[in-house]
Amino acid sequence: MDELIEGFIKAIQLIISGDPTVIDVTLRSLYVSGAAVLLAALWGIPIAVPLGLKNFRGKLFIKGLFNALIGIPTVGLGLILYLLIRRTGVLGFLHLLYTPSAIILGEAVLVTPIIVSFVANALEAVGSEIQDLAKTLGASEDQALFTVFKETSDGVVLAIVTGFNRAVAELGIAQMIGGNIPGFTSVLTTTIANETVKGVDVELSIALTIILFLVVFGITLAVNLVQRRRK
Repeated sequence: MDELIEGFIKAIQLIISGDPTVIDVTLRSLYVSGAAVLLAALWGIPIAVPLGLKNFRGKLFIKGLFNALIGIPTVGLGLILYLLIRRTGVLGFLHLLYTPSAIILGEAVLVTPIIVSFVANALEAVGSEIQDLAKTLGASEDQALFTVFKETSDGVVLAIVTGFNRAVAELGIAQMIGGNIPGFTSVLTTTIANETVKGVDVELSIALTIILFLVVFGITLAVNLVQRRRK
């Protein structure tokens, strides 16, 4: 217990003193996960719109597929991506392996089902009634769609926040296709895992774990408070 308390105290000191490694890994994690969620939203929301507002053959199957993919093991996805982007893989010519871009792409693929499922469910909950009402009042197709998104803004924000939390806290993809190269591809989760296994710098692992918890819970709490004030 004394060792745990001592390690915790040293970890707090690392955070307060602005340790370069702590700052470097934290900023890289925020950048990589933020970029991944943005990328997932760019291609995920256009997929979610017809799933939420239209009726077509195969819709239930596609929605069920995206819902199932929410729980995909990150190690399994990391292996698939590794085989695709390694030097002899189909996408090897892109030279993505062991780069921040690889982690961004991998995490974007990981959180896409979350973005699609959450946004589609939010749009479906509102239904096509608001879209039809807006059109009867003279709104164009784009204006009607904007009205629907305005009504489902909380659901869209929830999808993005959930996607970010999933991305920043995952380990398998970042480890397998990022390689945890210090100063280049090391992120919060990979550094925590590797430093803990080595057992040399446990204080750094504790410090980064504290930051990881603060990021995940802090963003979620802040979004909830903003939504409550809006209501």
